Amino acid sequence: MTDHLLRRVLAPIAATALLAGCGAMHHGGMTGGPAASAVLKPTQGNTSEGTVRFEQHGPHLMVVARVTGLKPNQEHGFHIHEKGDCSSADATSAGGHFNPGGKGHGHHGAADRHAGDMPNLRADAAGVAQARFSVDGLTIGGTSTDIVGKAVVVHAGPDDYRSQPAGNSGARIACAVIGRA
Repeated sequence: MTDHLLRRVLAPIAATALLAGCGAMHHGGMTGGPAASAVLKPTQGNTSEGTVRFEQHGPHLMVVARVTGLKPNQEHGFHIHEKGDCSSADATSAGGHFNPGGKGHGHHGAADRHAGDMPNLRADAAGVAQARFSVDGLTIGGTSTDIVGKAVVVHAGPDDYRSQPAGNSGARIACAVIGRA
């Protein structure tokens, strides 16, 4: 093939690939399945707030969070809770960890854990945590593991991933109801 003919054949293919790649950059690199989001508001006496976006990728749920107003250089428990209710001053109205499988609390990567157990958030020196991770056992839509209508909660201290029933992560400092995006 001549260079001219090769360019005529490959140019449309390259343009299609480039456009597909641009689409993958939408929403911070998240594309694909159903999505949900939550806007965290501080509980009484706290200043933490932020956003969380969830997107389904097959059996995995991608989570992208940005939370401000945290204690600098500290880890904070981060969980999906069973009730989509942040109305109480301390967010206890959100209930316990989302646990449709009736399992004990545990590490987010373990098979035997609450579905709502997620990795701790780690605040930087300015009290800002940014996280991007995937978890299994949660879905957006239609099943007993659906997070839409549940709450996402940030805690004052780190989850130890062992203590029952909830990891000993302390007070709830921010809460949001998860809605379809």
